Amino acid sequence: MKAKHKLVLALLGVAMIAAAPSGYRIIGKIALSGTGGWDYVTVDAAARRVYVTHATQVEVLDADSQQPVGKIAETPGAHGVALAPEFGRGFISAGKADSVVVFDLKTLKAVAQVKTGKKPDAIIYDPATKRVFAMNGDSDSATVINAADNSVAGTVDLGGGPEFAAADGKGNVWVNLEEKNEVVHIDSQAMQVKHHWPVAPCQAPSSLAFDGQTRRLFLGCRNHFMAVVDADSGKVVASYPIGDHVDASAFDPETKLVFHSTGDGNVFVFKQESADKYSLVEKVATNQGSKTMGFDPKSHHLFVPANQSGSFSVLVLGQ
Repeated sequence: MKAKHKLVLALLGVAMIAAAPSGYRIIGKIALSGTGGWDYVTVDAAARRVYVTHATQVEVLDADSQQPVGKIAETPGAHGVALAPEFGRGFISAGKADSVVVFDLKTLKAVAQVKTGKKPDAIIYDPATKRVFAMNGDSDSATVINAADNSVAGTVDLGGGPEFAAADGKGNVWVNLEEKNEVVHIDSQAMQVKHHWPVAPCQAPSSLAFDGQTRRLFLGCRNHFMAVVDADSGKVVASYPIGDHVDASAFDPETKLVFHSTGDGNVFVFKQESADKYSLVEKVATNQGSKTMGFDPKSHHLFVPANQSGSFSVLVLGQ
């Protein structure tokens, strides 16, 4: 074991001793059909639905009953789901089809397909501009789609391969450039990059969450760190050790908890003490390889996909 990794584990141990537990644990398991991989999990807190991308389809669950309610098929290489409830539409990035599949939120039926750059991955809806930003992993760009009519508004050159993204609803979009070790700040109205911010000591930032009150970004970094970044200046204000192969992050504005799911089978839970200070309060064991998750701000539950002995399911974490 490298000395750097020993230090990370030692720091994790100290943090766990110093902080009180959050109470999060596995409280449910939703069995689903099919095999293959999964990616992003998106929760519609108002409509009480959970969208789990799963290979060539999107599984749709009821957030309260925790039962399957439908699926959206023919979405090859499904990565993420963005929701535009004011238009009654959802948008799925289909990475293997170089397109975004548009579907009706009530019927779950596909209604349109929009061509993008190569391998769209992360996808978000920006309520400030009423546009969808599909991040093209192999084109180093973002395809911008008008949610009202599915027309392409433009393309943003990002200068690197994008990963996770977030929007503040005020005209700002942020996206990780994993290979560049950067966060890109986009003016969503002008569809222009405003800043490229290096985020050292964070390397390979692969997940991202946002706190609108403190204006902080939470980056999950593949070199076993969470980096806290000032969303307006791009300054890294704090960093803390986490596990291996992080791929999703979330923030609960009510409880002030920050979550990072890691491929080594854990969800790391941090308490926000202040804008620039955080304490590790829990490391919740999930399943080896369960590196993504979705967060429900109403129930405060986490939905974590798992593949156990070839059987696909979604673990439900709560207090």
